[in-house]
Amino acid sequence: MWQGLQSITDYRKKPSPVTDQDVLLPGRLNNFFARFEDNTVPLTRPATKTCGLSFTAAEVSKTFKRVNPRKAAGPDGIPSRALRACADQLAGVFTDIFYQSLYQSAVPTCFKRATIVPVPKKAKVTELNDYRPVALTSVIMKCFERLVKDHITSTLPDTLDPLQFAYRPNRSTDDAISTTLHTALTHLDKRNTYVRMLFIDYSSAFNTIVPSKLVIKLETLGLDPALCNWVLDFLTGRPQVVRVGNNISSPLILNTGAPQGCVLSPLLYSLFTHDCVATHASNSIIKFADDTTVVGLITNNDETAYREEVRALGVWCQENNLTLNVNKTKEMIVDFRKQQREHPPIHIDGTVVERVASFKFLGIHITDKLNWSTHTDSIVKKAQQRLFNLRRLKKFGLSPKALTNFYRCTIESILAGCITAWYGNCTALNRKALQRVVRSAQRITGGKLPALQDTYTTRCHRKAIKIIKDINHPSHCLFTPLSSRRRGQYRCIKAGTERLKNSFYLKAIRLLNSHH
Repeated sequence: MWQGLQSITDYRKKPSPVTDQDVLLPGRLNNFFARFEDNTVPLTRPATKTCGLSFTAAEVSKTFKRVNPRKAAGPDGIPSRALRACADQLAGVFTDIFYQSLYQSAVPTCFKRATIVPVPKKAKVTELNDYRPVALTSVIMKCFERLVKDHITSTLPDTLDPLQFAYRPNRSTDDAISTTLHTALTHLDKRNTYVRMLFIDYSSAFNTIVPSKLVIKLETLGLDPALCNWVLDFLTGRPQVVRVGNNISSPLILNTGAPQGCVLSPLLYSLFTHDCVATHASNSIIKFADDTTVVGLITNNDETAYREEVRALGVWCQENNLTLNVNKTKEMIVDFRKQQREHPPIHIDGTVVERVASFKFLGIHITDKLNWSTHTDSIVKKAQQRLFNLRRLKKFGLSPKALTNFYRCTIESILAGCITAWYGNCTALNRKALQRVVRSAQRITGGKLPALQDTYTTRCHRKAIKIIKDINHPSHCLFTPLSSRRRGQYRCIKAGTERLKNSFYLKAIRLLNSHH
């Protein structure tokens, strides 16, 4: 039915005859994006005292001046550059408006309007689920949200869900990947062990947030009840339309979910899922936004705790209105034992979870052998495609400095993405293939480029220093200082296999010790 639907980019490239399908598509998408709407959820707000949060005109002006002038305007049509140019003149007026909003725990409807621009997830769109709903909202409201977000972040406990690596300072995908691999490798160093990794996929996770349940969790975390009411009002009664080309749907009023495109939405989602943690010591639930991975450490073939964890996660999802997409959820088993047994599959809602030998985990290709040939082959191919652009730019007469900047932004960023997590266990063949791309780029730019080995070493050392300074980092405990007589030295982690010896944390400790 949906074959042949044009992507949003097609509308921008050239005009095409408007068909009935084009006119009907925005309305169908609007209803599809709102399919998680739950009108049975009570939206009454308990009476509270006035919110104690307030801003000065200087803070509002500073926020306006930080706005990206190239960001698209929201439904109100107010462009970002106007806020930047007139920040000082507008700050006083909007400070009063923001204060009244917080005082009344209410957000003006004009600030809550959203225009959804569906962005295709893949090149060929075959169904409505192949579109990602990105919300265009008021730039003024985004500035307001940023101020509220900074306040909420400053009031949260430092110990909040250490294995949520998104939207937190000094946390990144590198940390999430390194933690996952270290958890697995240290367990696999023991006898008669293996690891099961379940990569969870949710259906439109942000769109399923129930505001009333979120508010209860925010109050549990110690947020001001009046501010919680403000968040409830912010997420409810939101007018939404979908725009495809020049066609706009009829508006819908939504009371469920958080718009993808709002400043507060990612933080609110991470707080909504903060209580999704492992119940057994042999399991870990590692999260980066809505990317959730269950790592089960199995000893002597006893999978009881792991299977109970998966069942408990399913129950938690039902209680919190999150829908598990079993078809896109995958499992990978890492088992290096010589005498391997058949591993019974995992079932979720009566459906068997597909077992895979390789999975793209937070941007890197991880395999059940924990080798990196699949990942290096993928990034080498992608980097070589960009070398073509580099050659074209040289023919156009760009300076060596401009060519080097292009390389650093478009090619090195691919080769060195999350390099601290995987480069240490690459084979010599993998490293030669990667460095070959660097040498090719060096010949084109005409200047010396840093070797990937040097980039890896520098980043490992830099990341280790950051972890040591952050006592709330989940890996801080791995860096144990030795006695005062050996200042600057850290206790080495015992490792029986080369895989563990070459992993990030052990490499980082060796680097720190060698620098002293």
